[in-house]
Amino acid sequence: MRTLLVIGLLSSTVCAHAQPADTAQRLLGLWGAEMNVGSPVAGELSIDGRGPQWLARIGGFELAVERKGSALSFVLPGKAGEFRGRFRDEGQGIAGEWIQPAVSVLSNGYATPFELREVAPRAWRGRVVPLEPRVSFYILIARGTDGGLSAKIRNPEFGWLQRGAWTVQSRGRDVTFAQGQRNQLAGTYDSSADQLTAAVLFGGPPVVFTRRGADDAVGFYARAPRDTSYRYRRPIADGDGWATASLAEVGLDEATISAFVQRILRGGPTDNAVAVQSLLIARHGKLVLEEYFHGFDEERPHDMRSAGKTFAPMLVGLARDRGAKVAPETPVYSLFSEYKPFANWDARKEQMRVKDLMSMTAGYDCDEDHSDTASGNEDVMQDQTTQPDWYKYTLDVPMAHEPGGDRAYYCSAELNLVGGVAAKVSGKWLPELFDEAFARPLQFRLYHLNLMPTGEAYLGGGAYIRARDQLKLGQLYLNGGTWNGRRVIDRDWVAQSLTVHASFENRFGVDHQYGWGWHISHLTVGGRAVTEYAAGGNGGQTVLILPELDMVIGFTGSAYGDFQAWGPWGVRVVPQEIIPAVVAGAPR
Repeated sequence: MRTLLVIGLLSSTVCAHAQPADTAQRLLGLWGAEMNVGSPVAGELSIDGRGPQWLARIGGFELAVERKGSALSFVLPGKAGEFRGRFRDEGQGIAGEWIQPAVSVLSNGYATPFELREVAPRAWRGRVVPLEPRVSFYILIARGTDGGLSAKIRNPEFGWLQRGAWTVQSRGRDVTFAQGQRNQLAGTYDSSADQLTAAVLFGGPPVVFTRRGADDAVGFYARAPRDTSYRYRRPIADGDGWATASLAEVGLDEATISAFVQRILRGGPTDNAVAVQSLLIARHGKLVLEEYFHGFDEERPHDMRSAGKTFAPMLVGLARDRGAKVAPETPVYSLFSEYKPFANWDARKEQMRVKDLMSMTAGYDCDEDHSDTASGNEDVMQDQTTQPDWYKYTLDVPMAHEPGGDRAYYCSAELNLVGGVAAKVSGKWLPELFDEAFARPLQFRLYHLNLMPTGEAYLGGGAYIRARDQLKLGQLYLNGGTWNGRRVIDRDWVAQSLTVHASFENRFGVDHQYGWGWHISHLTVGGRAVTEYAAGGNGGQTVLILPELDMVIGFTGSAYGDFQAWGPWGVRVVPQEIIPAVVAGAPR
């Protein structure tokens, strides 16, 4: 899922001039800034149904609640927030989603589930915890080989501005960061306050940076205070459904895993081959490793990016389990007749089946790996403003290939349209279906689903979910569709999802296969064949299933846009660093 790029650009060029020695010397070092951009409405929500007109109160707002059967809703003035809920437990509780609007650093709205409990007859209360629009930047300024100043910028949340080095020039108080003639950031240095500002937020005020060191740069170094030593600790069972064990108890060598974690800790902050923000491992159904880096922790939801695409075929399977009339062979266009007439009509669209969307073989002009301008490209779709309904937009995209076949072409819009299939056949709003059929049974905690302009969930990627909960997706499929002994999704649907349906050629330098939302690779480690199933997203967001080892591995990362860096984690890093920890003949 793409996010709005924030960057301050100057049209003027940087003039060559002598760098004042004293200013240059004082600019050297590490600078940091952490902030929330915008203040979403949050806090306690009360719904009072004791009178003929039901009222809602939150954040100083008081307004009428609209009721339709068991459904409740209201919208704050200026669309500063929206509530959608429905009664459960015979009216004693309300299950709801809070919808927060897009802000500068979050280009889409997000839906966050929460509960309202009955606190008195016909009165309910619950706490709204929206996604924080958190963003941080770190600037490391050093001298280059030519004696001038050079900067590396790091943005842990989105990866903005962090590709390549920036040339730093100063004139009086003015400081300019440049990459060539076009990309330039304006800034100032206040010597009396020893503060640096830089226009890193497009359309916003300059961000104030203060000096940082090894003890307080929480998003720059892997750990703060910076400590590259590591001592393994067994994860804590905290009531979210995960049983825990030690590495040794599940047959993993502690020394091998510890050595890998220590390499992550020792990695260079601006040049790290494995820019990991969390690493989790479960084996034999038990969580045995849980480590966080660069300011993340167990309760902070992380953007899954395109790893969230795997939810789309899953939701179709869940809708089918609940009685929806849908099958892999269902014609796609028969489900969207209300969108007629279709632009760029092509007889090949009549041949398109749901299974073709789920395997990225639908045939649309949408090859994101090789074309930035294809009409079905995710960025093209999201940047256009003519058609806010991205289902309609996708259905109108021209065809480039016959549907089906064994060649997959990476296309976010196709998996998002799979979400549209789930919504159509289930008759439910996708955040509601996701919560009821998946998140609740798997004991998810706080999470946030990103939304399209229409208010429906976007399933091309981008959900914010805790790393412990992301890992449950892999465990669910490794278990054949059960979680802690409870059947969540049909076993056959899981098996079909993990079956090879198509192949990608030379994606990230590796040929691999594809199921329904799962990337499939075949590894050989120490003479042993291992099949790996991956839900993967930009930056290193990855959930890996290794059935032969009864293991699930979860990464979140910050290598955004550097596909050659994070793309091979599963097929190179895991075989080199984690699989060798498996002790032969270890007990289950």
